[in-house]
Amino acid sequence: MTGDQTISGRFAVVGNPIEHSLSPRIHAAFARQGGQQIDYRAERVEVDDFESWVSAFFDTEGRGLNVTLPFKTRACDLADTVSDRARLTGAANFLTANEAGGIHADNTDGKGLLTDVTTNAGWTLQGARILVLGAGGAVKGVIPSLLEAGPAALVIANRTAERGEALAAEWAARPIPVSGGGYSLAAGTPWDVIINGTSTGLSDEMPALPNETVLAEGCCCYDMAYGKGPTPFMRWAAEQGAAEARDGLGMLVEQAAESFCLWLGQYPDTQPVIADLRQL
Repeated sequence: MTGDQTISGRFAVVGNPIEHSLSPRIHAAFARQGGQQIDYRAERVEVDDFESWVSAFFDTEGRGLNVTLPFKTRACDLADTVSDRARLTGAANFLTANEAGGIHADNTDGKGLLTDVTTNAGWTLQGARILVLGAGGAVKGVIPSLLEAGPAALVIANRTAERGEALAAEWAARPIPVSGGGYSLAAGTPWDVIINGTSTGLSDEMPALPNETVLAEGCCCYDMAYGKGPTPFMRWAAEQGAAEARDGLGMLVEQAAESFCLWLGQYPDTQPVIADLRQL
């Protein structure tokens, strides 16, 4: 019996903190589907060392990086070439060596979210009134994909109103209306889809939405964070009568699948990997 074929080169997910990342397990599972093994590790990098660490990684057999908090904007800035979807968002969660020997940046987060929401969950975004909570790198990375889905309107509500306004202004020229501001924007309008892109769940907290936040009949709520049980946002959604509340584990796996395909030319089967991670 022969062993698995080893995929050449080094791969990693880089962030700070990074200790509990599931990405090495996910990519190992993807590789096994093709009878392969992959050298993919979680790497914690000090905040001041990110650019020099990335440069050294690609100088020493580095082939691909996934990038998480707090480095997504800096990953986009350091790249020699940038994909359209990373350029539009100003954030990158994917780096690879390009043909010229430089570093290429991309963003697979939006594709991951859209696949999980529309294919895996079966939600309809076309014509929906979408409320997005947060205005950081995680939200920036998914706005282009959400707009491509054809919603009726997209509202960005953030704890700091100025940041919400600034992010929305970047999309002012689009035919689909995009507005932004503080959490008070959540009040009144009946929302068809609410997406939490804040990090409040990491501290077991909930975004400070007004009591007047209204869920339309059939409203679906999505938390880009994930954990072993329902997040505070998912619990709130259930209390408000949401038709469905879903966490971001599927998005994590789907964005990883897009990364794996971009590096290796093979699109893995995500469903058994998601099912396996749900058992942890």
